[in-house]
Amino acid sequence: MEKAQHPIGSGFGPRSTADDVLEGIDLAGRLAIVTGGHSGLGLETTKALSRAGAHVLVGARQPEAAARALSDIANIEVDRLDLADLDSVRQFAGRFVASGRKADMVINSAGIMACPQTPVGPGWEAQLATNHLGHFALVNRLWPAMAPGARVVSVSSAAHGITPIRWDDIHFANGYDRWQAYGQAKTANALFAVHLDRLGRDAGVRAFSLHPGKILTPLQRHLEKADMVAAGWIDADGNLADPTFKTPEQGAATQVWAATSPQLAGLGGLYCADCDIATVSEDGAETSVRAYAVDPGEAARLWALSAELTGVDTFSRYAWMPGAS
Repeated sequence: MEKAQHPIGSGFGPRSTADDVLEGIDLAGRLAIVTGGHSGLGLETTKALSRAGAHVLVGARQPEAAARALSDIANIEVDRLDLADLDSVRQFAGRFVASGRKADMVINSAGIMACPQTPVGPGWEAQLATNHLGHFALVNRLWPAMAPGARVVSVSSAAHGITPIRWDDIHFANGYDRWQAYGQAKTANALFAVHLDRLGRDAGVRAFSLHPGKILTPLQRHLEKADMVAAGWIDADGNLADPTFKTPEQGAATQVWAATSPQLAGLGGLYCADCDIATVSEDGAETSVRAYAVDPGEAARLWALSAELTGVDTFSRYAWMPGAS
């Protein structure tokens, strides 16, 4: 798989926008599901897909507020989805499957970052539960409604470089660190795409993960201003201080590219950055991916654990074993 994990020369870059990567692409008749598609990068993704002709179903924990945020965008519908609540995930997916429609794209854009320790459900760490386990259950339950040629895109982050999966204490029972927890969840997002692609490719469904770049969005809601000043992101007056930050329109570009670009035909299970495939590197470069985040063995192990925790695994008949293709 690493042989494919290298740039393809897409022609786009860090300053490309979601509209740029969709230029000349007609999405009329296509249906996209975007979690968190009413805020931050999800909102910009929804806007761009709609402008290109797609119908977008936005999953939101507060659908009334989401509907207000999306009120001036065409081809939109909103449904309740709380990724930290597996019953909500089951109900959302059930309603969509029962509608008889098919999803051409599922973009897992919703997430939380560096939040206080707030165990979810049966004592799960909240960032892993929301960012990974909820999306894992969602995609599995949506599988009967995936269109031929569909793509599943998971928004990871360069923060995956903070840590691999903490197999000995995945829910931080022995001491919580909010950034370690965020990094683990982002590693999980990347590994999810690796194994989902392995299981879905024979059915024509491909999966990708990505780093969107650094962007100021509501994702930083749990950070104090002083934290962001100390990190050099903003100045004391709240103005952007880091010139490498992207606009929300630029930040949404890589997930839109991964979901729609014909340049990725026949590919999958890959981690992307700056609207291209990233390189595997251990040097900590923001636009590269650590080997552990695209490792097939780690991905299979995480899939098995996620299935055990959520009680959901549409692909159980594809049970992984060493040496399986």
